[in-house]
Amino acid sequence: MTEAQQAGVKDFLAFMGRKGLNTTTQRRVIAEAFFNLPGHHSLEEFYQHIFQKDPGIGQTTVYRTLKLLCEAGLAMETHFSDGITRYEIVNPNSHHDHLVCLDCGKIVEVFDPQIEKIQRAIAKKHDFALRGHVHNLYGLCADCRKTESKRLG
Repeated sequence: MTEAQQAGVKDFLAFMGRKGLNTTTQRRVIAEAFFNLPGHHSLEEFYQHIFQKDPGIGQTTVYRTLKLLCEAGLAMETHFSDGITRYEIVNPNSHHDHLVCLDCGKIVEVFDPQIEKIQRAIAKKHDFALRGHVHNLYGLCADCRKTESKRLG
């Protein structure tokens, strides 16, 4: 585990302690797996990953632990156009937006300082104090466009 991954697990365990919740072995396994698996994963995808590590951990335990990670501010639920909730690591030093392919579901993380600046300016113009935002752009990735053009052409 990297230092950042270890810090995530440590922060989660500290959160659990502050809340007076049990830091069970299963919750620790789930947290370690979560911080070791970058990307955007549905509950089912993440559960299958956990099942490979420890078949004794149930889907409900995985779901509840993901919710606790979100409550701790260490994970975030992300909703794209397919209606499936996905979870990703929250890294305060690494904000990003998403490009989402409507055909294959590919998700590309992007960061553009100009977009961030414009969003802050819009909020200021409307007298909003931003606490966060989600910016998803939907379209077709290059591979799906090639497949579509072959199919149509």
